[in-house]
Formats: sequence, C-alpha cells, structure tokens
Amino acid sequence: MNIEAFREYCMSKKGVTEAFPFDADTLVFKVMGKMFAVCGLERVPLAVNLKCDPDRSVELREMHDGAITPGWHMNKTHWNTCVLESLPVSLLIELTDHSYNLVVSKMTKKLQAELKAL
Repeated sequence: MNIEAFREYCMSKKGVTEAFPFDADTLVFKVMGKMFAVCGLERVPLAVNLKCDPDRSVELREMHDGAITPGWHMNKTHWNTCVLESLPVSLLIELTDHSYNLVVSKMTKKLQAELKAL
C-alpha cells in the first residue's frame, strides 16, 4: 500500500481529520481529535504507527518479524510501527480499523454519539 492509498482510506472513515502537528514530515490522522495513525513521510521504508491491543501487538510482531515492530517514538505497548510495503493491504486495512476502533471505544459517550451522528 502506498501513502496515497493509506491516506485515502483513513480519510474515508467517519470523523477523521489530518494534520501535521509535530513537523512538516509527520502526518497524523485523528478521529474526533484523538490520534489513531501517525506516518513519518520522510521515513524509508515508509511506515505508519497504529494503536493496537497489547496482547495482539505481541502476536503481530512475532508473525510479521521486521514488518511490524514496537511503535517508533510511541508507547511500545500500545502502538505498532507497520511497514506499508511489507504487509498485505488487507492486513493494513484491518490494523487501521482496529486502531480507529480502539480510539473510538475510549472516547466519552458524548463524543461517540457525536461521531455516530456524522
């Protein structure tokens, strides 16, 4: 998956915005103001940080050695770095959905209701 396809997929989800809050090279996707994906555009190979359930993170890292690693510059327990070109598109979509859903599940009921109403 390339960055354009990844960006398009993220932006197609409800309540998502994109920004460069850290610097001109770090693209962040948020749902209702909460971060669920971070991509360093200058990074080679291109990779994205996605939030993940800690137990699942361990399993994914073992199954995809080198393609999924502990989150770069993030909490290593709750974030994975996924190399875009090394993983099947279907897995990247699944992991992006998982990250998005984890963030939504931790939102207040009010924010969840606002998101649902969009």
